[in-house]
Amino acid sequence: MTPEDGREMPKSLLLIEDDPDISSLVALHLRDEGYEVTVHNDGSEGLAAARANAFDLLVLDLMLPGTDGLTICRELRAGPNYLPILMLTAKTTELDRVLGLEMGADDYLTKPFSIRELVARVKALLRRAEAMGNQAQQEEEMGESIQCGELLIDTERRQVTIAGDEIELTAREFDLLLYFARHPGRVYSRVQLLDKVWGYGHEGYEHTVNSHINRLRSKIETDPAKPRYVLTVWGVGYKFNENP
Repeated sequence: MTPEDGREMPKSLLLIEDDPDISSLVALHLRDEGYEVTVHNDGSEGLAAARANAFDLLVLDLMLPGTDGLTICRELRAGPNYLPILMLTAKTTELDRVLGLEMGADDYLTKPFSIRELVARVKALLRRAEAMGNQAQQEEEMGESIQCGELLIDTERRQVTIAGDEIELTAREFDLLLYFARHPGRVYSRVQLLDKVWGYGHEGYEHTVNSHINRLRSKIETDPAKPRYVLTVWGVGYKFNENP
């Protein structure tokens, strides 16, 4: 949104972090970059704020009082609106990072982290979100629909129906299905899908793709064990069936 004087409105960020020293430092540097920053130290309060307001990005600690960061990720990703999430975690195990990405975080930083790196990650996620928004706007203007068998994808409404019945997808599940449907028959590795749909290529997090495809199949396939639409190409990755 642009105000009447033509200047760009500052990006609005939500920071949910229970350590007051970290939250104050992060908020200070993000505000120095020109962002508007809202801070919550409790997970439940932060989740309520995320649901009630239109933020451009969420910086989210994993371990929080009230509602924890993983639950916040899952709850927000279950909704229709996409909010970029940068996850902060004091945990160093791979499992915690994988869980965060599988629950819907777009990127992560492990504490202790560099403030300069955090600011760089925030800028990168905002640029990607803006690019995605521009693409979505172009799709809406085109009014594109993709029909494949009984599956219909309406890009303008971001709506999916099968044989006329609407299927409820999260924002990421919709993006994944749409990417497949636009490239029928083409085989993608998990790393390629991470890069194309998630916007990052974190090697070792390919099971993030697996879990999203499993959830997508559970919603669009009559028998997820014998999929018609999203097919597994053993030893390579996945492809969208040209003739379901």
